[in-house]
Amino acid sequence: MSEAPAAPRTVSAERTGTASLLLTPPQPRAGWRLLPARVVAMCAVELQKLRHDRTELYTRAVQPALWLLIFGQTFTRIRAIPTGGIPYIDYLAPGIIAQSAMFIAIFYGIQIIWERDAGILNKLLVTPTPRSALITGKAFAAGVKSLIQAVVVIVIAAILGVSLTWNPLKLLGVGLAVVLASAFFSCLSMSIAGIVLSRDRLMGIGQAITMPLFFGSNALYPLAIMPGWLQVVSRVNPLSYQVDALRGLLLGTPAHLGLDFGVLAVAAALGITAASSLLGRLAR
Repeated sequence: MSEAPAAPRTVSAERTGTASLLLTPPQPRAGWRLLPARVVAMCAVELQKLRHDRTELYTRAVQPALWLLIFGQTFTRIRAIPTGGIPYIDYLAPGIIAQSAMFIAIFYGIQIIWERDAGILNKLLVTPTPRSALITGKAFAAGVKSLIQAVVVIVIAAILGVSLTWNPLKLLGVGLAVVLASAFFSCLSMSIAGIVLSRDRLMGIGQAITMPLFFGSNALYPLAIMPGWLQVVSRVNPLSYQVDALRGLLLGTPAHLGLDFGVLAVAAALGITAASSLLGRLAR
């Protein structure tokens, strides 16, 4: 009699599943998930630099502290600037938050020029990452750095007795205003870097525009006491809308939050578009 054929060996479902996982590559993100994933990755890469050198955050906290300690307390005593019954140091604190965030973001283009000189930028541009994702990641990394700086200024202001709100929703609005404004100013810096192509020129232009942006806003004094031409400058200055939003959220003063956040969002979007279009010129 012939022997019955041996039954084929059964392969466990567990082993089959493991083999298929090892042989099948993971599916890449596609469609609407691609851009946010790349933006988050680039932002995380930028923020990793803080782990190696935190001195920038410490040294940049000195200037806003001096503004609040010296300028704020002195002008509170002399009452030279009308603030609607609010102590001047309270009125000044949101403006200093906006100033310190802008000063961090406005020189962000120097970093991208350094990456160009080190060959890092060319390596990033040959990856599948869209240029808009690269710029957006850097812009929002600048926003997170500015947000850390804003927290430092808020703590200093609270120690000095400034009456600030601690409402969580309003503080989230403060964070959003800081991030959007910092994204715009960092993209402005990267756009200038794409035009001048030199760190020395960018440093000169950055120093030339920071003070006019600051003094041409409502950070130090109300819009009503400005001369007419400066009021026009202040109305087209995104920093004024950031300060207006911060005062309304932190102090409860009358503000136009819808207009403020709308202007900041449009400015950030236009900044990202301009910097993305100039990124290729910087890499040549």
